[in-house]
Amino acid sequence: MQTAAKIILGIDPGTLIMGYSIIECTRQKIQVREMHAIKFAARLNNYERLSQIHEKVTALIHLYKPHEFAIEAPFFGKNVQSMLKLGRAQGVAIAAAMHFGIPITEYSPRKIKQAVTGNGNAAKDQVWKMLQQILSLKEAPEYFDATDALAVALCHHYQISSPIKTVGGFKGWEDFLKKNPDKIKK
Repeated sequence: MQTAAKIILGIDPGTLIMGYSIIECTRQKIQVREMHAIKFAARLNNYERLSQIHEKVTALIHLYKPHEFAIEAPFFGKNVQSMLKLGRAQGVAIAAAMHFGIPITEYSPRKIKQAVTGNGNAAKDQVWKMLQQILSLKEAPEYFDATDALAVALCHHYQISSPIKTVGGFKGWEDFLKKNPDKIKK
């Protein structure tokens, strides 16, 4: 019996560089359909960059019709302005996926590294080396943001393919709210 392929869109959000990847997964095989990063022009203001993020994510959804959307959560840093910008970039990408009704899952950088390398503190080059091994990749992309996005997608594949369910049985906020409508204040 042949199982249908599942297409996952992975995003590493950013307002300077955004990484994205598309993987197609069957039970036996994971195929990288696309892995790139967009470097936004320095002359663009933050709102123009957010618009470009929305346009790119929407275009990827139209082109590949992903079944799942996985995104890296912002890490907690000391620079509040940077975190705010990153959160906006993440929110715009998530909004694009929500518009198409695609299930959204968010992963911490540590969880992604742990899933791909076995070490939640792995360096970006270690993550890339492991991705090369797992997926038989040869050519390194120009920016690690692309490999980070691929790691996000692969992490999500591992999570949804695992017989072990997530803590609490929820895949993310959207899943939690669907199962707990009484928690929504109107």
